[in-house]
This record gives sequence, structure tokens and C-alpha cells, in this order.
Amino acid sequence: MKSSSMKRLFCKYVTMNVFGMVGISLYILADTFFVARGIGADGLTALNLAIPIYTFISGTGLMIGMGGATRFSISESKTVFTQSLYFTLMLSSVFFTVGLLLPDQLASFLGADMVTQQMTKTYLQVILCFSPMFILNNLIICFVRNDGNPKLSMLAMLLGSFSNIILDYIFIFIFDMGLFGAAFATGIAPIISLIVLSGHIITKKNSFGIERGKPVLQVFKDISLLGISFLITEFSAGIVMIVFNAIILKNAGNLGVAAYGIIANIAFVIMAIFTGISQGVQPIISKNYGMGKHNNVQKLLKHGILLVSLLSMIIYIVSFAFTEPIVSAFNKEKDFQLSQIATRGLRIYFIGFMFSGINTLLATYFGSIDKPKNAFVISILRGFIFIIPFTFILSALWGMTGIWLAMPFTELIVMIFSMGLLCISLRSSNC
Repeated sequence: MKSSSMKRLFCKYVTMNVFGMVGISLYILADTFFVARGIGADGLTALNLAIPIYTFISGTGLMIGMGGATRFSISESKTVFTQSLYFTLMLSSVFFTVGLLLPDQLASFLGADMVTQQMTKTYLQVILCFSPMFILNNLIICFVRNDGNPKLSMLAMLLGSFSNIILDYIFIFIFDMGLFGAAFATGIAPIISLIVLSGHIITKKNSFGIERGKPVLQVFKDISLLGISFLITEFSAGIVMIVFNAIILKNAGNLGVAAYGIIANIAFVIMAIFTGISQGVQPIISKNYGMGKHNNVQKLLKHGILLVSLLSMIIYIVSFAFTEPIVSAFNKEKDFQLSQIATRGLRIYFIGFMFSGINTLLATYFGSIDKPKNAFVISILRGFIFIIPFTFILSALWGMTGIWLAMPFTELIVMIFSMGLLCISLRSSNC
């Protein structure tokens, strides 16, 4: 493959997938904006307490989708999609059951008090009952993209997101449905996306489909290993939110959690950009790796590293310069204390994005070349091993400032480790 054609392919897949992933991340950001404007700080607190469960659902979908699609690209096996569907049905049924039977207990566990309990429970119940749609949507998006149709994947993600924004406004402001309306709008979005994606499945260009066969646990394991870094990234984001919420409640109360909700949900959009780049380059890397074209794999990796590094700097400069207008958009009541906490927190917390783009890319890269152990190590270090202890230690030393610093410290240390893993990998093999 010529260098110029590979660059065009890189730009095509990455650009479309970034737009699509940003679209999906807007599911929750739209909820955050409309809840902040339509319900206020209590609604924002309840939403932030419930969001970790959404990240678990999203991570499950990405694990199955990216793991299955990666194996599909490397091996071109027609049974992988069917096994991925079985896996989706099995895991989504767990979330659905929890949503039906345990929303009250889950809301209490996540830290809801008398003020936020009912709103948190309502949001959780709706999101969990729609979990099969979220997970299935992630699965189909990944397979359609890896099947040579990134444009349709992007279109599906964007239309789902736009429908969520429109329905959020209608349900919250026109019908006054509160957090139920926000959750219901978010639950409808993946259904819209799946309708769009069905266009690929029914065409002759489609090279995957449902094959006869029973569930195979070994294939589930293989899919999980290849997609585990995505699950850990999303799952750990949820765990970290729970930990942050608990510590912030002690330090700054519900108002602090509302401020963190603003920061965390803007951060979801930024991480979606890095995830979009990583997922966009994954099909091309996997395909070239499967064909033994290791020089192409290395060129694609270099393009990815340069792109995430440049975007990291731009994102931090823009977010620092426009911190106050960003925060005020989510501060309907013009609460000075909320504005003060969120403004300072955003400027410190977002330093971590200078390093997290490379970490996200390298975790995906290792999974794409069939080295899931390296991907797992990177994801587990940034998701659990470093950030949770840092949060407790630094918050004990410097209060809220220490909480915001935990993320940049973690991402910097993991980036150094990740680059070390990359150097070892490049020296020991062709990739």
C-alpha cells in the first residue's frame, strides 16, 4: 500500500470515527446540559451519581464490539459476529435485570441522599432497561466500520446523538418529564442508530451475518481479551466517578458533586475524540497486521501518535482560555461557589489530557496487533492501580485540589510506562 493512499485511508477512518464517537459522547453531555438548565444543581448531582452505570454499559458494548470486530478483521471468520451477538444477549440481560429489580438499592449505593434518591433511581432504571440497545448498538457500529463502511457508522452515531439532543429538549422543557425524560431520550438514541445501521446489514456488501451455532465460551474469552482495554477504560471511568463522588461529597457536598459532573461530562467528549482516533485506526492496523504488512502498521501508529499529541495541546489551550464560559453554560442559577469549584477543577483536571490521548491510542494499538496483555496492563494501570490511590492520598494532602490532580498524575506516569512497553515491543518484533 502506497504511503499517500494509506494516509487517505487513515484520515477517512479516523475523521469519521471521531465524529461518530463524539456524537455518542454527547448522549450524556446533552443530558447534563439540559438537566442543568431545566432542573438545576440537584438534578445535576443525581445525574452524576447515576452516570457511572452508563459507563459500565458502554464499556461492555465496546468490549464485545471492538473485541469481536478486531478478531473479524484479523481472521475474517464469519462466526465471530454470531458469537458476539450471543455474548451481547448474555451480558445485557444482567444489566436489564438489575434495572428492573434493584434501582433503589443501586441509587443508595452510589451515594444518593434524600434530596437526590428518587431522581437517581429514575435515571438508573430507564438507562439499565435500555442497556440491550446500547450494547447492541456498539456491537453493530464496530462490525459495520470494520466491514469497510465507516461513513455509515459515523452517520448512525451522529443521528442517534442529534435525536437525543432534540428529545432531551422536548421531554425536559416542553413535557416537563424531568430526569425520566433525559434518560428516556438517551435510551431512544441507540434505537435510531440501529435503524440507520440496518442499511448495511441488508445489503450484499455486508460480509458478516448470523450463522447457525451454539454459544462458544472460548470465543467469548477471545473477544473479551481483545476488547478488554475498552471495558477497563469505561468501567474504570465509572469506578473513578464513584470514588470521586464519595470523596467530593465529604469535602464539598452536593454542590461539589455537581461541579464535578460538569467537568466529568465535558471530559467524556474529549476522551471520545481520543477513543475515536484509536478505534478509527484499529481496523486498518488489524488488517495490515493480519496481512503481515508490519511497516504499514508502524506508519499508522506514528500518524496516530502525532495526531493525538497535537490535539491534546489544542484541547488544553482552548479549555483553559474558555473555562469560565464553558462552566457558566451549565450553571443556570449562576451559583458563585459552583462556578469557582468547577473552574479551578477543570483547569487542573484537564492537564491529564496532555497524556491520556497517547495512553488510549497505545492500548488500542496493542489490542489491534493481537497483544491483549499489553493493552490490559495499560488500561488497568490508568483505570485502577494508580488513579484510585492517588485520589485518596492527594485529597488527604490538598483537599479538592488533590482530587483534581489525581488524573494528570496518573496519565503522566502511565504514558511513560506505555512508551516503555512500545519500545520493548518494537525491539522484539516487527510491530
